[in-house]
Amino acid sequence: MEENKTVLKIALTGRIDSANALQVEKDIRAQLDGKDAMPIELDASGLEYISSSGLRVILRLRKQYPDITITGVSPEVYEILEMTGFTEMMKVIRSYRSVSIEGCEEIGRGANGKIYRIDNDNVVKVYKHADALEDIRHEREMAKLALVLGIPTAISYEIVRVGESYGSVFELLNASSFSGILAEEPEKMDWCVQEYVKMLKKIHSTVVPAGKLPDMREKVLDYARFLQDYLPGAAGRKLFSLIEEIPYDDHMLHGDYHTKNLELQNGEVLLIDMDTLAIGHPIFELGFIYASFVGFSEVRHDVIMKFQGFDYETGIQFWRRSLASYLETDSEEMIRNVEDKARIIAYTRMIRRSIRRGGLDTETGRADITHWKSELLELLEKTDTLLFISKELQVEAVRERLPEVMDFIRRHLEMAHCPAKERMQIEVAVEEVFVNIADYAYSPEMGRIKVCVEFSAGFVTVSITFPDSGTPHDLPSHRDPEINAPSEERGTAGMGILIAKKIMDEVTYEYRDGCNVLKLKKLL
Repeated sequence: MEENKTVLKIALTGRIDSANALQVEKDIRAQLDGKDAMPIELDASGLEYISSSGLRVILRLRKQYPDITITGVSPEVYEILEMTGFTEMMKVIRSYRSVSIEGCEEIGRGANGKIYRIDNDNVVKVYKHADALEDIRHEREMAKLALVLGIPTAISYEIVRVGESYGSVFELLNASSFSGILAEEPEKMDWCVQEYVKMLKKIHSTVVPAGKLPDMREKVLDYARFLQDYLPGAAGRKLFSLIEEIPYDDHMLHGDYHTKNLELQNGEVLLIDMDTLAIGHPIFELGFIYASFVGFSEVRHDVIMKFQGFDYETGIQFWRRSLASYLETDSEEMIRNVEDKARIIAYTRMIRRSIRRGGLDTETGRADITHWKSELLELLEKTDTLLFISKELQVEAVRERLPEVMDFIRRHLEMAHCPAKERMQIEVAVEEVFVNIADYAYSPEMGRIKVCVEFSAGFVTVSITFPDSGTPHDLPSHRDPEINAPSEERGTAGMGILIAKKIMDEVTYEYRDGCNVLKLKKLL
C-alpha cells in the first residue's frame, strides 16, 4: 500500500481466483481500516488473472468506496473487465507499451499533436497533453465515422505510451505527406493541388447524419465572442453578425485541412488527423486553410517552413491554385472575393489563438496580432456577407457524377431559400437533363460538362445552364413522346426532356462556338 494526501494506492499481483479471493479481500480491508474518506487506486500492473470471485471482491469494495480506480490493467485483464461491464461502472486505465520517438521523422502535425514515423510501416500520433486517452477515443470514433461515410483515412490499431503522454499508432506503409512532396518535388505542385482539392470536395460533399459531429459555426461564434473585448464595438458586432448569418450546413468539414494531413500511400491518398471533424459551411474550412498556408506566416515568413517544411512563396502559390481549383474558376475577381471572406475567418481564429497563448506578452506576438487586427478591420468595412457559392461546376459527363451535380444544385437552392415544391421540380429537371447529356453527348467517347447557376435580382428566377462540347443535340426541339399511346408503343425516348419542359418555365437550346448550351429557367 502507498498513501499520499489525495489517493490510497493498493497493488494487486499474481492471480485472484476462488482459491484466494476471500483472503485478498481480507488483506485489502485491513489496509483500508480507518481510511474511509480516501479515494482508492487499485494498481493492477502486476495482476495476471482475475476470476468472477475476484470481480465480486472489487464490487463489494466499490459499494463502500464509490470513488475507486483500477490502473495499469493488462490487455487480458482489461478484456475481462470490459466484457463484464466494469469499465462502465468505474474508471479503468489500461497499461500500454512504451514507444520512443527519439530520432523519428515528424511527418504530420495537427491541432492536438504531432505525427512521427516510427518504422517503414507505422506512424504514431503523439498528443500534446498527458491526459489524452479521451481525445484518442474521440479521434478513433471520428475516423470510423469518416470511413463509413466514404472518406479514405487510417484508423488507429493501438494506443501506446510516449514519454509522459499517449499516442495512437497507425499503419501507413511508406506513406509520404503532401508537405514532403511539395518540399522535395516542387514540379508536382499541380498534381498535389489536383488531389488536395479532389479530397476537399469529397469531404465537403459528404452529408453527416444529425448529431454525429459538432457544428463549426458555433465554435467560430465563440471565437467572435472572445474578440469582442479586443475590437472596436461596431467591428466586433459586425464580425459576430456575419458569422451568425451563415446558415446551418450538414456537410462535413475536416477542420485542420493542410498538406501535412494528407498522405500518399501506394498511390492512394489518405486523410489523417481526424479529431477536428465538424459540419458547416465551406467558408470555415477555407478560412482555416488560408491560416495554415498564408495567415500565420504573413508577418514572419519563416513560420510556414517550421510547420509545413516549405517556404512562404510555395504556401501562397499552393493556396491560390487550390482556391481557384476548388471554385473551378480563373476569375481573379471571384477568387479574391472568396479569399477575403476566408481571411475574415482566418484572422478571427488566429488573433484569438495568439491572445490565448500569451501573444500580447511578447514582441513577436504583438506584431502578429497588430497586423492581423488591421487586416481584419479593413475587411470588415467592405464585407456584407461571408456566404459564397461557385456559380459553375465542371465534371465528366457520366452518370457517376450525378450526385455531385445534385449536391451543387441543392446548395444554390438552399442559399436562395427556394420553396420546397420548386426545389423538387428543379432537381427533377436537372437530373433528367444531366443524365440525357451524359448518355448521349459524347457516346461512345467521354467528355466534360459545365453546370452553371444564376439567380436574378432578389432571387425571383433561377437559370441553370448546361454547356458541353459533344455532338449537337437540340433536345427541346425533339418531338415529344406520345404519352397517351399504348405503353407497348410509347417507349421512353424523350421522356426526360419532356418532363423538364413540363415542370420548368422555360427550356431553351442554342449551339454556339462549337458548344451545346441547354438552359433551364424557373420562376421561384
